[in-house]
Amino acid sequence: MNLDKNTHSVFCLNYHLVLTTKNRKKIINDVISNRAREIFEKIAVNYGITVQKWSYRDDHLHIIFKARPNTEINKFVNAYKTASSRLLKKEYPDVCTDASDPHFWNQGFFVSSIGEITDEIIDNYITTQD
Repeated sequence: MNLDKNTHSVFCLNYHLVLTTKNRKKIINDVISNRAREIFEKIAVNYGITVQKWSYRDDHLHIIFKARPNTEINKFVNAYKTASSRLLKKEYPDVCTDASDPHFWNQGFFVSSIGEITDEIIDNYITTQD
């Protein structure tokens, strides 16, 4: 298991994020996904977030990422959705052809914590402490 550390703590916080396009429009392809990931990684630095895995389907993204204990996931996701929506619509206007709807992403999102810790890992941690 890969643990992260800061001055006073050791942690392993992994999350699964799913973002869907507005009205589940099938507009994500390799180019859009790659650009969306670039934007994600640029914004993520400010929140102490790192991408672990990235995949997509034509109407949604799946992102596995690591965060710090003080990361405000909701603020990060909203900042990402705002910036990526604006940039993707500006850079790929042919993909987002619905002028009456200024949104790229659905309003909501799914996020779940995902663990890598088993009882065996916890027992080992406890027994190896001084």
